[in-house]
Amino acid sequence: MSQPPLDPSPDEARRLLEQELVRPEYHRHDVVQQLLDWLDRFVNGTVDAASGAPPLSTFAAMVAFLLLALGLGWLLSRARRTARAGRDRAVVGEHEVLTAAELRRRAEQALAEGRNADAVVDGFRALAVRQVERGRLDDLPGATAHEVARAVGAAHPDARGRVDRTATLFDEVRYGDRPATPQQAAEVLGLDDALAGRT
Repeated sequence: MSQPPLDPSPDEARRLLEQELVRPEYHRHDVVQQLLDWLDRFVNGTVDAASGAPPLSTFAAMVAFLLLALGLGWLLSRARRTARAGRDRAVVGEHEVLTAAELRRRAEQALAEGRNADAVVDGFRALAVRQVERGRLDDLPGATAHEVARAVGAAHPDARGRVDRTATLFDEVRYGDRPATPQQAAEVLGLDDALAGRT
């Protein structure tokens, strides 16, 4: 079914639109100027209202405004920290190139020195890199602990529960500043051993 011809033609319509949009009433103020004008009216109105108010009311309004500004600043800092934490939650850093054996050695040394949290973190990283090296897991730089756990659990369904618990422990220790026990670090290394021994 054919479309009825457009009147005016597309070229003619474009020309008419361009002529319309160059008219001066569309370009009175830019957005920044409009925002500055609004802010000026708001501040002047607030000052005028405050000058006629009792001093106690003015002080209370100033305190409320200060608390509001502090609360907004706190919320913005939390949002920025949350966004940064989301970017930094990769199991193995995108620029960190270590083999599973190197990570495992670091984990064992940390455990021997009583740095249990470091042993948990490097132990889980060794587990993830070893699975990549053996072709059981795709190399996904920037993958989170739970993304790694999902992929490893799919490759080793009988170990899925242990892998999920280990990924949660990794997150709690690495990003939640939770202390780790020597037993937890040893369990991470034991899981790495168990998965490495599978065919």
